[in-house]
Amino acid sequence: MAYFLALDAGGTKTTCVLADETKILARASTGSVKLMRVGEEEATTRLLRLVEEVSSKAGVPLKEVKQTCMGLSGLSIAVVREWADTTLRSVVGGEVELVGDEEIALDAAFQGGAGILVIAGTGSNIVGRVVVHASGDTETVAKYWVGGWGPALGDEGSGYWIGLEGVKAGLWAHDRNVPTTLLDAIQVFWGLESLGELVEKGNEHPDFAALAPVVVQCAEEGDELAMAVLERAGQELAEQVALVHVKMLEAGDIGVIGVAYTGSVLERIQVVREAMAEALKETAPDVKVMDGAVDPLEGALWRARSEA
Repeated sequence: MAYFLALDAGGTKTTCVLADETKILARASTGSVKLMRVGEEEATTRLLRLVEEVSSKAGVPLKEVKQTCMGLSGLSIAVVREWADTTLRSVVGGEVELVGDEEIALDAAFQGGAGILVIAGTGSNIVGRVVVHASGDTETVAKYWVGGWGPALGDEGSGYWIGLEGVKAGLWAHDRNVPTTLLDAIQVFWGLESLGELVEKGNEHPDFAALAPVVVQCAEEGDELAMAVLERAGQELAEQVALVHVKMLEAGDIGVIGVAYTGSVLERIQVVREAMAEALKETAPDVKVMDGAVDPLEGALWRARSEA
């Protein structure tokens, strides 16, 4: 019997499964293990406790694991890669593979094949993958990215973008005496007493992503400006998907390409998801938005089993 360990180190939580060749034996989760967010000591403690917990639940010693795959961001940073590799190898057996978080999400949807992934949570970016050459046991894979430049420079369609654009739309409406509930709702959410305090806080670069649910609530209650912000978020994401698709077409005839998605915005905000799909019918008719969000952890497990 072979055992496999899969991990998805997200921005706010880290999830893990231990499985055999056919079924998942145990699951566990913990907080973020991103070094830049919680520090190396806390990240190490959390990661080790996580894998020990899933091992205990499964009744499988970690040294009996044949293959481990961990998806996490920041792998281009040497200290991040070295930390993750060293920490895991100190407790697990077999081989350890570290890949980007977008890689396991792509594999959750397409299992090594061609496709486009839309990541839209606190931030956003789009990645496409296509096999451009295959010969015998060898294949060449090309990847294409659009977006992901961070909240100050991009991340269109993300939770941060929605929150910030909600504030901007509210101020736009205030200057023109256009009815909207956005500013009042945001002021209440932030616990502020005046428009002046709201402007002051907004210019301190707060976590605008936290305002995304406020914009959604206003839209659900009939606020047309809030609804327009959400629709524009979907259209912005669609534009980036179309750009990735154009880049992929440079590799040759790729046929109809699936579009998978992950992240809280597209998972939870139906208006954004539908606006993206509708816009893509015009800008990229050869792509098909898949039903349901992907679970990156499934991609990590698929990779672990495949590598073994």
